[in-house]
Amino acid sequence: MAKYLVIVESPAKVKTIKKFLGSDYEVAASNGHVRDLPKSQLGIDVEHDYEPKYITIRGKGDLLASLRKEVKKAQKIYLATDPDREGEAISWHLMIALKLEGKKVYRITFNEITKSAVKESLKNAREIDMDLVNAQQARRVLDRMVGYRISPLLWQKIKRGLSAGRVQSVALRIICDREDEINSFIPEEYWTLDASFILPGEKKPLTAKYYGKKDSKAAISSKEELDRIKDELKDAEFAVSEVKKGERVKKAPLPFTTSTLQQEASKVLNFSTQKTMRLAQQLYEGIEIKGNGTVGIITYLRTDSTRVSEEAEAMAEKYIRSNYGEEYVVKGTVSSKNDKDNKKIQDAHEAIRPTDLSRTPVVMKDSLSRDQFRLYQLIWKRFTASRMQPAKYETTSVKIDAGEHRFTVAASKLVFDGFMSVYTQEEDKEAANTLIKGVDTSTRLKLSGLEGKQHFTQPAPHYTEASLVHALEELGIGRPSTYAPTITTILARHYIVKENKNLYVTELGEAVNNMMKDAFPSIVDVNFTANMEALLDGVEEGSIEWKTLISNFYPDLEEAVQKAEKELERIDIADEVSDEVCDNCGRQMVIKYGPHGRFLACPGFPECRSTKPYYEKIGVPCPNCGKDIVLKKTRKGRMYYGCIDNPECDFMVWQRPSKEVCPKCGSLLLHKGSKLVCMGENCGYVTQIPKNSEVSENS
Repeated sequence: MAKYLVIVESPAKVKTIKKFLGSDYEVAASNGHVRDLPKSQLGIDVEHDYEPKYITIRGKGDLLASLRKEVKKAQKIYLATDPDREGEAISWHLMIALKLEGKKVYRITFNEITKSAVKESLKNAREIDMDLVNAQQARRVLDRMVGYRISPLLWQKIKRGLSAGRVQSVALRIICDREDEINSFIPEEYWTLDASFILPGEKKPLTAKYYGKKDSKAAISSKEELDRIKDELKDAEFAVSEVKKGERVKKAPLPFTTSTLQQEASKVLNFSTQKTMRLAQQLYEGIEIKGNGTVGIITYLRTDSTRVSEEAEAMAEKYIRSNYGEEYVVKGTVSSKNDKDNKKIQDAHEAIRPTDLSRTPVVMKDSLSRDQFRLYQLIWKRFTASRMQPAKYETTSVKIDAGEHRFTVAASKLVFDGFMSVYTQEEDKEAANTLIKGVDTSTRLKLSGLEGKQHFTQPAPHYTEASLVHALEELGIGRPSTYAPTITTILARHYIVKENKNLYVTELGEAVNNMMKDAFPSIVDVNFTANMEALLDGVEEGSIEWKTLISNFYPDLEEAVQKAEKELERIDIADEVSDEVCDNCGRQMVIKYGPHGRFLACPGFPECRSTKPYYEKIGVPCPNCGKDIVLKKTRKGRMYYGCIDNPECDFMVWQRPSKEVCPKCGSLLLHKGSKLVCMGENCGYVTQIPKNSEVSENS
C-alpha cells in the first residue's frame, strides 16, 4: 500500500508523476480549485473584517470525498499544486476542505515535470506560504467586489449580461484611448529625397538619402521645400566627405517570459494569447514520447523572470559547444537588468525553456501536434539562442556633401552569425547585407538622378493581442496569469473585436468604457490599477496586511456605486422610437439593444415579434449614388459609415462624414478629432470644427 499521497492540480500530471515516484506514492488530482466564493452573492462579509465566505465548488463533492479516503490511508500528504500564487491558494483550500490540520502535510513545488525536478522537490518540502495565499485572496476579493458591485449598473444602463472587471476595464480603456488617438490623428505631409550615383567600375548605382545641412539633420515638409533643395543641388558638385567603417554587435534575445512568449507567438505564429497558454500548458504537463512515456518538455509557463538555473546553463553550454562550436558559447551566466531591478518578478520561477535541449524540434516533431510543434520550436530556438554569442556586423557609413547639403548611405554585412544561426526575429533580417566597396574620399561621384517622394505621417497602430500584452506589462497592469483571460473576456463580452490581428472597439465597448470613466474613474485609471498591483505584491512579500488593503478599497468603491445608482435612476432608458413602421402590424418600431448592438423591434412584443436591422442615418448623402449614408457595423462589430444601398453601392469610410464638402475639391469632409479632413487622396484640405458646432464625431 502507498505510504504517501501527492495531490496535483491537473489529471494530466498524475500518470507522469506516479511513474517518477514509484509504488510508495499515490498521486491524485484536485482538478484545479475546490473552493471559491459563491456565484449567487458577493460572498464577502463587509461588516465583519471582510471575511470571505468560501463554499465547495459545485460538482467537486465526490472528488473531495475520494481525496479524503486517500488522505486516511497516507502517512504523509504532499500538496503539489502549481508553483505560483494561485497554486499556493489551491493548496491552502485543499488543507481546509480535506481537514488536514494536525496531519503531516507538506507543500512541494517544481518548475518542470521531470524526474529529477519532482524528486528534488520532495527534499525541499515546506509549509504553505500564507503570504502567497493572502495575496491571491486579496486579488480574488478585489475582483469580486468590482465585478459584483459594478456589473448590475451596466445591466441597468446598457443591457443585461455585461460585466465589469478590475483589470479588464483598464484593458478596455487602453484600447478605447488608442482608438480615440487614431480617430483624431491628422496626417502631416513630409518628403524624402534620394540621390543616385554612378561609381567608377560599378554597374549598380549607389543610392543615398537626404540628411539635411552639414551641421544638422533636417526634414523636408513640403513640395516647395523639396523643389528649392533640388534647385540648389542642380549645379552642385557631389563629393564623399567621410567613409567610416566599424563593427556592430547585436545581442542575443533573452529567453521567454509569459508576456514575451505570448507576444512572439502572436507575431510569428498568429496564435491568440489564449491558444498560446493552452498549448504551453500541454507542453509543461507532459507529452507522450516514444520510449520515454509522458514527460514535461518545457518549464512552468507563468513567469516574469528571465533567470535560468545553473543546471540549465550547464546543459545549454554543453549542447552549444558540441553542436555549434566553442566560438558560439557564452562564458558565464546571462541575466537581465530587469530581473535585478524589477520587484514584481516571481523569481522562484525560471524563464520558459525546454527541460532537455537534446529534445530538439526535429526529434520531437512526431510526438507533437502541428501547433504544439510550432510553439515548442519557438521556445527551443529562443532559449538556445539566448545562451549564444552575439551576432557581429561589419558596417560602412558614407557622407556625401553638395554645397550646404548632405546625403548619407549606410550598409552592413553579417560577419559572425552567433545566436542568429538558431533564431532570428523579423527585425534581425537585414534589408542590405552587402558592404559598399570601392568608395573613399577621393571617389568621383556622378549624379544620375534625384528622386523625391511624398509621404504622410501615420497614426499609432491599432492594438493587437501582442502589443496589448506588451502595454499591460509595461504599465504594470495584471500579471502573467491574467493577460490571456483578460483579453479573452473582453473579446467574449463583445467589447472589442479582432480583425486581421487588430483589436477594434465595438459600440458596446464604447458604451461600457464611457460609463466606467464617468462613474468609476479610479477603477479604469491606469496608475491606480498599477499601484494596486504593487500593493498586491506587497501582500505577497509579507509587508502589507491583505485585509487592510481591502478595507482601504471597498468604502470608496461602495460610495461610487451608490452615487452612480442615484444618477442612473434619473436616466430615461425608455426605448427610442424610430421612423420605421412595422411591416406586420403598422406600429412605430423602437430601437433595442442586443448582444451585437442596436436593432429595430416592434413594441407589440410578444404578440408581434418583427425585427429589422437598425441603421442610424447621419443626414449626409452618399457621394456615389445620393442615397443616405448610415452608421453600420462589420460582422465582428466594428463601426463604419456606408451607403444604405449596399451591396449595390460600395461607399464606406471609417470616420463620420460631415454635411459640409471640401471647398477645394468637392469631396466629403471627415471628422477627425476637432478637425475636418478632406477624404480626397491628393487634396490635403484640413479645417478646424467650429466650437459651437452641434455635430460631433461621436454624435
